[in-house]
Amino acid sequence: MHSLSFLQLIFPSIPTYITYTWFVMVLLVFFSFLATRRLQMTPGGFQNAMEVFVGAIDKLLIDTMGNHGKPFFPLIATLGFFILTSNLIGLLPGLESPTSNLNTTVAMALVVFFMTHIVGVQVQGLKYFKQFMGPVWWLTPLMLPIELISHISRPVSLSMRLFGNIEGGHIVLLILFFLVPLLVPLPIIILKLLISVIQTLVFMLLSMMYIAGAMEEHH
Repeated sequence: MHSLSFLQLIFPSIPTYITYTWFVMVLLVFFSFLATRRLQMTPGGFQNAMEVFVGAIDKLLIDTMGNHGKPFFPLIATLGFFILTSNLIGLLPGLESPTSNLNTTVAMALVVFFMTHIVGVQVQGLKYFKQFMGPVWWLTPLMLPIELISHISRPVSLSMRLFGNIEGGHIVLLILFFLVPLLVPLPIIILKLLISVIQTLVFMLLSMMYIAGAMEEHH
């Protein structure tokens, strides 16, 4: 399916998703360097473009989590930039999206999962675990497994949704490319571009909602 991957030819002994993960990381470091090497009060060029993205993520964070969500900006912004860049490079011939591999999406989902519960305990203390017990003690045998399944399903949902949409888009695009190679279906490419952006927003929004929910006291 991905035999044209040039990084796989360069590093044949390393799993493809790992090489492309490092490739995206290098790209992001390079973009950060371009945006910050000559900082100006009136931004222009690449600095202006990056500030637009950073400002949009900051506004989304405040709208979703409020001001108490600011400490989580580095995590959410890193996830956003990494996922979007990973999704978009898969649109280029010979390149693959790290997010089209389940190992990558599960790793990110687990980071959010553990961060959610760590923050919950830090903010609420041991009272955080009372939400798993239900409103009254005699409902605990019923509520505990339901709550556990609900929380465990979060990283499963986060990882499978992103993986399925990105990998599914690759498969559809590849099939249509072989069926109509002269057209290289532009509508599908545009649709995949939209999916890449939407899935990035969905992952970020759900991550923020999970963390914000962990900080709220459950009644």
